[in-house]
Amino acid sequence: MFGLLNIGSLLLGLIAWILPIVNLTRDKKQENKNWVTLSTISISACSISLCFQIFYTYHKVTVEDWGALLDTMYTITFVSTALLIVTIVLNVITLIVYRGRTAN
Repeated sequence: MFGLLNIGSLLLGLIAWILPIVNLTRDKKQENKNWVTLSTISISACSISLCFQIFYTYHKVTVEDWGALLDTMYTITFVSTALLIVTIVLNVITLIVYRGRTAN
């Protein structure tokens, strides 16, 4: 059951990256009225993904699986940082592109 936290984290991380990319690749002629909603969902998906990793790490500590923690903490830290930075950068780019185009 706790292994599903990693799968959920991966899927939510992908969603966190895909939504801003979808925002940025939309046709510029169309009014994109829901870019704020998609950016909010993207940041929320990133947050939940990171929360899942914290829960999984907590589970490993509770069952005292120190070997797994020692083997994976560097990678989890690196990937979590990359997820956060890329999500923030993509959403800031979306904000810059769409800030002048507000829905009336």
